[in-house]
Amino acid sequence: MSQKEALPDVNTLSPFHRLQAVIADLIASTPPGERLPSEPELAKQLNASRATLREAMRSFEGQGLIRRRQGIGTFVMRHAHVMDTGLEILESIETLAKKIQLDVKLDDVVIRHIIANEELSEALNVSQGELLIQVSRVIMAEDHPVAYLIDVLPENVLSEAELTNGFTGSVLDILLSRGTPQLSESVAEIKAVGASPDIARALQIQRNDVLQLFVAKLYTNDGQVVDYSYSYFIPGVFRFHVVRKVGSNL
Repeated sequence: MSQKEALPDVNTLSPFHRLQAVIADLIASTPPGERLPSEPELAKQLNASRATLREAMRSFEGQGLIRRRQGIGTFVMRHAHVMDTGLEILESIETLAKKIQLDVKLDDVVIRHIIANEELSEALNVSQGELLIQVSRVIMAEDHPVAYLIDVLPENVLSEAELTNGFTGSVLDILLSRGTPQLSESVAEIKAVGASPDIARALQIQRNDVLQLFVAKLYTNDGQVVDYSYSYFIPGVFRFHVVRKVGSNL
């Protein structure tokens, strides 16, 4: 099973989102308990105003990754467990978490029936107005939200009962364990986006904080799309990489 990727162009990120990405890397590379560079020094290094820097760091403070101590400085409190995976293999968050012995749990599960609009009709190759099932949920790790997932499927692919009896958060794992339909690949568009108010609230972050978004279609062996999904990941918790073969070895 493969996942074809369309990598985001970092130049399309806003300056504020690029700043947040740099700060995330800085926090990840600083041992817990150590102090980050002072605010004036960091603002100069990152070519940002102090007001913009403080705004960019608020999200990391809310996640418990850093703590500001008045008159002393900003300290790294902890590192989030990083789920590191290649994009050439499609795996659920639960599978990734097991590999690093990280307990994850489900929160704020909402299952509802929706009517296919133009976008969903085109994505799933169904008629507009057809009933679909949508499941949204938050994935928690160490009592902190790490991802917000939305899957939309035709009602004949997955039943509401399967999403309420022992559901752990992964639609992919349900379909794989069931064995039908036979899955072949996932095609995903990947981009960086600012968190909408609803998603920011669910992930306990600030509105417009940068997130990694995967918009994916899950295909069967006969080319049918059985799942159209939006997966929002908090940077710093997930690290995705791409393995590319050299042209002569294809």
